[in-house]
Amino acid sequence: MEATFPIFLNLLLILSLLSLSSVSSLSVLPTTDFAIGGDGEWAIPSSKNPDFYNKWASNNRFKVNDTIHFKYDKDSVMVVTESEYSKCRSMHPIFFSNNGRTKFKFDRVGLFYFISGVSGHCERGERMIVKVIAAPVATPPEGIDDDNSPNSTAGALSSSLLHVFLLTVGSLVLMF
Repeated sequence: MEATFPIFLNLLLILSLLSLSSVSSLSVLPTTDFAIGGDGEWAIPSSKNPDFYNKWASNNRFKVNDTIHFKYDKDSVMVVTESEYSKCRSMHPIFFSNNGRTKFKFDRVGLFYFISGVSGHCERGERMIVKVIAAPVATPPEGIDDDNSPNSTAGALSSSLLHVFLLTVGSLVLMF
């Protein structure tokens, strides 16, 4: 019986790792890093295309946890309220950066209003509205039931952990 004991433990370890690997495959969908306007340059758009940034934003799909990168010289990026966006000015922006390379992470669903903080730039088109949607739910790995409830991932995790627990208890019972 002593010779089979290490083999049995190795088998148990392999089964446990396989169960845990199915749990780790329940990952969140990848996020996207956007470069403002496609090239990352945040500047006053051409007078022939003052809606450049809003057109660009409407052609992209932004999800929660995605990021957007801005590159600029002698400028700034502000996230403001809808009212401040309409007025092209803000005394108390929600977010402000003027370091020349700004990375902004979308942390919620909804509309985000971006404007330049430099006087006159917003009025000349350096502004944008981004609509952020919820990230789609990851498709569970094959063999895991998806009941479209918010607890389905937690249920799969609990099921896998229960599986590992039962394997461990079963092996202890067989040992004695």
